Amino acid sequence: MMKKFFLVTCFILAAALLLAGCGGGGEQKSTADNSMIVVGLQAEPATLDPHQMQDYNSTRAGREIFNTLVEFKDESTELEPGLATSWDISEDGLEYVFHLRQGVKFHDGTPFNADAVKFSIDRQIDPKHPFHDTGTYPYADFTFGMVKSVDVVDEATVKITLKEKFAPFLANMAMPAACIVSPTAVEKYGKDFTKNPVGTGPYKFVSWNPGVEVIVEANPDYWGEKAKIQKIVYKPIIEDQARLTELESGNVDFIVNIPPDDLARLKADGNYAIVEQPGMHVWYTAMNCQKPPFNNVKVRQAVNYAINKESIVKNILKDTGVPAVGPLPPVIWSQTSDVPKYDYNPEKARQLLAEAGYPNGFDVTYWVPESGSGMQQPVAMATAIQSDLAKVGINVKIQTLEWTSYLDKVFVPADKSDMQMHQMSWIGDNGDPDNFLYILLSGEQWPEAGFNDAYYKNDKVDQLLKQARTLSKQEDRTPLYQEAQKLIMEDSPWVIVDHETQIVAMNKKIKGFKLHPTGVFRFEKASLE
Repeated sequence: MMKKFFLVTCFILAAALLLAGCGGGGEQKSTADNSMIVVGLQAEPATLDPHQMQDYNSTRAGREIFNTLVEFKDESTELEPGLATSWDISEDGLEYVFHLRQGVKFHDGTPFNADAVKFSIDRQIDPKHPFHDTGTYPYADFTFGMVKSVDVVDEATVKITLKEKFAPFLANMAMPAACIVSPTAVEKYGKDFTKNPVGTGPYKFVSWNPGVEVIVEANPDYWGEKAKIQKIVYKPIIEDQARLTELESGNVDFIVNIPPDDLARLKADGNYAIVEQPGMHVWYTAMNCQKPPFNNVKVRQAVNYAINKESIVKNILKDTGVPAVGPLPPVIWSQTSDVPKYDYNPEKARQLLAEAGYPNGFDVTYWVPESGSGMQQPVAMATAIQSDLAKVGINVKIQTLEWTSYLDKVFVPADKSDMQMHQMSWIGDNGDPDNFLYILLSGEQWPEAGFNDAYYKNDKVDQLLKQARTLSKQEDRTPLYQEAQKLIMEDSPWVIVDHETQIVAMNKKIKGFKLHPTGVFRFEKASLE
């Protein structure tokens, strides 16, 4: 389906390289011209259906195809109008009435209206919806679990009624799961909508050649500010060093996850622009709390004491992240450092293992992705963890998988999981602590309902997280989240290493690009010299 376009693209790239010359003497070749850039991703997108997105590579390649009713402002998680020009919230906090932008069309020429909003939500939450079986929706319960009904008031007005008050609801309406899709396109493509996405966004889908590239182009009929960069090619390049080589050879114009050892050199090279921002990110190793040996809290605590987390941040990540003390990044309100801490202490680890009945340690398989969104240096970090655990008698076998296959193996029901220990990371979607603590650590959010991939459950934590969701004011919610963080760290379902700093490197000809806390790329406001 995409081979013909790919050949044309290759011809354009080749011509650009010939025009650029050999690039000797430090001169940079570039594919960038006034119309196109090539972006190096960490891995293949898993889907381009926003309702099924759960990883960076998918959202980065596909999010700009779509809009939501409310949008995040540049460089923040403050909200502003999107496909809704305004909204009203009832005094009891149960009814949200959205007044829709008129005259907007989907990329297939069909009209955006209240019916499309209702379709986009009901498709995910109603098992009886005629197109519910066109996908699986990992964020549906988290985003819309409190929704009682979606009602079309008129063509330009939609009312969403909640079952109970839900503080993060409006922020959730800016997340990918809340993107409005073309009902006509879903009806046409069915399950293949994931490879034929149609939205109202500043870029529209052109083609997807699996393993090679995703291509989008500027939407000339966009209702908002029209994109200046006319075409974007997203290429999955799994190895960090290969991605850097492609940037320096001029074959790509923008990369993520720069190898930490090369960052200083790249910053000193005047051919590139480096953009950094503190991230809403956490990197952790999850332990399966429902299966031996990790169903014993002392074993989980021992593993935490055994791993030299600060050494990993300093020596492997080269301080491209900040050491973590808990699950919430410092940029998220309610984060606290007043939690149980696990400094590097192998002796304490051995003591706890003996108390737990494992004086000689145990064998364990450690599942690791080869690459992936927010995963930093997964194999190198796993190797360091393997070495540290060996010192306390825990014999670790590292097992790697390609990113998409890895996700399929991680997010399964507890009774189907054969993982004892595995790596994962999380990047916040909306700036609310609920988006970390509830979806990742609530007992109600075990896969496939959510992303609690440690299968952790603490009744007191669940009570605190549920209560916090029903309160409107941050000052009332904060102490509940802080108490939950203390209990979580005491239970140690994760080994939490760091919070990554967002860093991208790009051709210096790309101007006006700004990182967003959610990690989603916003190229529609960027331009090329």
